[in-house]
Amino acid sequence: MPTVPHISSEPSPPTTTLGYALFATRWLQAPLYFGLVAAQGVYVYKFFNELWTLVLRCVTGQATETYVMLAVLKLVDVVMIANLLIMVIVGGYETFVSRIGLQGHRDQPEWLSHVNSNVLKVKLATAIVGISSVHLLQMFVDVHHTSRHSLLWGTVIHMAFIASAAILAYMSGPMAAQAERASQHAHREHTPEHTPEHTPEQAREQVFVPAQGVARDDEPSTEQRLRAARFPARKLLEDFDAGHPRSFDQEAVARLGKLDFVAARRNVVFVGPPGTGKTHLAVGLGVRACQAGHSVLFATAAEWAARLAGARDAGRLAEELDALDAHPLLIVDEVGYTPFEPDAAALFFQLVAHRYERASLLVTSDRPLGRWDEIFGGPSALAMVDRLAHHAEVVRIDGDSYRMRRTSAAWAE
Repeated sequence: MPTVPHISSEPSPPTTTLGYALFATRWLQAPLYFGLVAAQGVYVYKFFNELWTLVLRCVTGQATETYVMLAVLKLVDVVMIANLLIMVIVGGYETFVSRIGLQGHRDQPEWLSHVNSNVLKVKLATAIVGISSVHLLQMFVDVHHTSRHSLLWGTVIHMAFIASAAILAYMSGPMAAQAERASQHAHREHTPEHTPEHTPEQAREQVFVPAQGVARDDEPSTEQRLRAARFPARKLLEDFDAGHPRSFDQEAVARLGKLDFVAARRNVVFVGPPGTGKTHLAVGLGVRACQAGHSVLFATAAEWAARLAGARDAGRLAEELDALDAHPLLIVDEVGYTPFEPDAAALFFQLVAHRYERASLLVTSDRPLGRWDEIFGGPSALAMVDRLAHHAEVVRIDGDSYRMRRTSAAWAE
């Protein structure tokens, strides 16, 4: 009988303990960011104080055109410095102290999803250039009260800021590329040997996103969530051809891209003819949900029917529905392409009813909800639509088939 080797838990070396202790000292910076919050309050007071003075002088007729221009530039300067403080507070705390859980939040800044020290430096440098531009403009507007010495050095300092920002931007490119190569090399080293090689088309579809936080060892990675979702292909919302459909609500799709509907346990229904991009948008939202840390499952309506029927035949339908609760988002594709028997319709009703106000469903269909009685016969169709549409965003997509358009174009050529 093979013996199990004894694994001794040796104490960590002093260097490791010292490293953890030094790394924990980053929390000493936390009061500094709270101090910057207080400084931002000072700039809010300064803004309204300057605004009140400007309004009083305009009302009393004491404000000249030059004074108004300088006062407005001063207000702009205050706002830009306040924006710089926000970038330092949020970006610096996110990068150097502790991760802020803003993934999927509607107010999350676009740059925060891929923030790092290089991005933060470039953002701060460009913000400083903008503030310096406002200061230099103030000097030239009030040129009669500004000495040549001040104008000269103001211009020199401004050009120095521009040069430093350009250098930082130029250096951030190679540094980011080197970091990406290192991460891909580490990914290849941790990939099992039996993993099949990807074709060039599949390699382009692979989605590699920066880590959204410090993941624990027991949490799946983004790539693991993407694989477990079983998407038919990796498609991104950014790659959707918005010019192909004759009409669709782009603002609604952009709003859905923030993933608020997942946190709110709401549903999404894409309705439109075949080939208009419903599956692309569904997969794009699913990929973005995986990147944000959500577990997603994708399957066609026929595949969901077969899965639920198998669980019912095995006498574990209730357990299967409870197990699906671990996935905040389920995607049901191609509803309506084939009609369902009454038994399958009853299973779909149980799926929709079970997830009602509990978790999100994303459905694509070629027919509006009012015609789902043509797909799901029996009395369950109306009750299913009622529960699905109660907390749902319905996006209608009109247009011709994208696949047929490409086929026709190739034939014409």
